[in-house]
Amino acid sequence: MHYSHLLHHLQLCAKRQLPSQGKTIHAHIIRTGLDQHQPFPNTLINLYGKCGLIEDAVQMFDGMLHRDHVSWASLLTAHNQASLPHRTLAMFPNMFPLDGLQPDHFIFACLVKACASLGALRVAKQVHTRFLLSPFSKDEVVKSSLLDMYAKCGLVDIARLVFDSMSFKNVISWTAMVSGYATSGRKSEAIKLLDGMCDKNLVSWTALISGLVQSGHWVDAFNLFIEMRREGMDIEDPFILSSIVGASANFSALELGKQVHCLVLALGYESSLFVSNALVDMYGKCSDVIAAKSVFDNILVKDVVSWTSIIVGMAQHGRAEEALSLYDKMILTGLKPNEVTFVGLVYACSHVGLVSKGRQLFKSMVEDYGLSPSLLHYTCLLDLFSRSGHLDEAENLLNTMPFRPDEAAWAALLSACKKHGNTQLGVRVSNQLLSLKPENPSTYILLSNVYASASMWECVSKVRKLMVVEEFKKEPGYSCIDLGKESQVFCAGEETANPSKGEIYVLLKELDAEMRTRGYVPDTSWVLHDMEEQEKERQLFWHSERLAVAYGLLKAVPGTVIRVVKNLRVCGDCHTVLKYICSIMTREIVVRDAKRFHHFKNGQCSCSDFW
Repeated sequence: MHYSHLLHHLQLCAKRQLPSQGKTIHAHIIRTGLDQHQPFPNTLINLYGKCGLIEDAVQMFDGMLHRDHVSWASLLTAHNQASLPHRTLAMFPNMFPLDGLQPDHFIFACLVKACASLGALRVAKQVHTRFLLSPFSKDEVVKSSLLDMYAKCGLVDIARLVFDSMSFKNVISWTAMVSGYATSGRKSEAIKLLDGMCDKNLVSWTALISGLVQSGHWVDAFNLFIEMRREGMDIEDPFILSSIVGASANFSALELGKQVHCLVLALGYESSLFVSNALVDMYGKCSDVIAAKSVFDNILVKDVVSWTSIIVGMAQHGRAEEALSLYDKMILTGLKPNEVTFVGLVYACSHVGLVSKGRQLFKSMVEDYGLSPSLLHYTCLLDLFSRSGHLDEAENLLNTMPFRPDEAAWAALLSACKKHGNTQLGVRVSNQLLSLKPENPSTYILLSNVYASASMWECVSKVRKLMVVEEFKKEPGYSCIDLGKESQVFCAGEETANPSKGEIYVLLKELDAEMRTRGYVPDTSWVLHDMEEQEKERQLFWHSERLAVAYGLLKAVPGTVIRVVKNLRVCGDCHTVLKYICSIMTREIVVRDAKRFHHFKNGQCSCSDFW
């Protein structure tokens, strides 16, 4: 085979990722004695790198008699492509001692990319400094890589300095800068930058909208998506749809999510795996697990994200048996579960008291799949032990796990102590929790109640004083109800400006009277203020979740599920009240609070009164 033909075929093998054919040509090159003649060695390193045969690439590199900048750039690129950026950075210092070479613009770009993958800012700044002092300091490709790296690492002001220093700003640079601003939550600067682009395309819009979704500006993301549609931008890539579905999930806007789902169907992207996975997650987070299961069932080729999304969705809504059954089916497909899968599974076990199953899954995660449990996994296991009354085991877990327990972990055990009447352990846990200087007001209420049950009145007084201090730092509570054509936000307190305030008051009074005939007694320990008992009851009466539920009962289509999202944890008294209301009104009520989902139906809650 002719010299040029050999080179051409090697390049084709690299492009099409055909390693076996490439190795056949490599063998022929060795037989003909051309293996040390450039550009064959560099082309072979590139081939093996693109085919994921990293050790073959290294072997080829090590056997070269004369290495140049292209050789080094090919090897470093191969390591980046193989997701081995730490090896890229570790190899670079040998470039000068081994071959007497200083980095060129290609090498700098490789190093910056490795730093971006690792989030290695200290090393990145050293590379940046060396680049500025090099003969290649004007290179736009390296600047573009630096801009992208700083933007992804959250240093948007440094990214902007690099951006402003570029004499030629292409669409990639503009988009990276827009994404950096948006992801950091600096929406006005991101929008202004996008408006200044000459050639706004779908990639630019996607960078802005997905960045705003990531930084929590969900409403702005939706408004910009609508603006993009009005400008007639064709959605040639479905990634932006998965971002906007994610926005619906994050603020639990079910009706809005359904509209986006209709758009997905209209554009023909229902077969896109990552869009379908986003829809499963969205319906789960919007408390419609039936719709989540329907989307999941229609995915032809499911990946681990598909299975994990539906398993976690079922677990969050207290459907433990379905979550565990789905896991068994997933394993039969040959897919390997990930860390998130096991969070959902252990969480599911805690809802139905399957202690031995939860232990077995936790053990399987480590021994069968080589996954390292995080604090969240230990917290789920703690939740399982606590709910099931295995309090000594729960305490032992807290004291021996390889993470420092946070406030939520200790509070979960304390709540279990209170529920199971273990005063001695409750006091011990309370002392430990109090030393952490908790921030959540509900934690202080729990502490106060446990100390009171142990007749430790000095401790009760201390906690109540701390509660007054914490009240000033407390995030205002609010609840939102989505009725499709409209959504309403309610803040706690009778000063609500909602036009339906009178109707809400009348309905809540009627419900309060009926609840009292059924045995309801207000639990005023959930009121932080020091005031008369009657005034405390009045405070509870105007809690935001009650206002939102009452509005839903008045305005929603009869018989439909009332869905409410609350930014804080539902208080214990409201939890009791909602169990009464769902029974009195024969309506299902779903509340997504800061901790979990609560499905109120037939006078019961899916959380089994443990949250």
